[in-house]
Amino acid sequence: MAKTAAQMVAEAKSRIDNLSVDEVAAAVAGGNVSLIDLREPEERARQGMIPGAVPISRGMLEFYADPTSAYHRPEFDPGKQIIFHCAGGGRSALAADTLKQMGYDDVAHLEGGFGAWQAAGQKIEQSSAGQ
Repeated sequence: MAKTAAQMVAEAKSRIDNLSVDEVAAAVAGGNVSLIDLREPEERARQGMIPGAVPISRGMLEFYADPTSAYHRPEFDPGKQIIFHCAGGGRSALAADTLKQMGYDDVAHLEGGFGAWQAAGQKIEQSSAGQ
């Protein structure tokens, strides 16, 4: 194997903005942010969600982010800061790096993911399994 997943995540983190829980909370409070939750529906149903986060399937990320795609989603607005999170920070680092490669400038991820958010005592809301 040429690279491990851990190596790919480490390389991605070296190229992106890695935000702390406090930095993400401040950005969300300030507005003009799309907070994207990349976790699977089962994870969100079991653990809850960060209030205001938008659930997005990681498998469709590139299509949702591409303005020329029929699948483009309005959460991927180049005029907003886009912050990804997942459970622990790996998937979100890879997603942020992907958006950088697609030409997005103001993109970051939550270092430590939902686990760090929860450990810091930040607010969590319940999610339905269908999201």
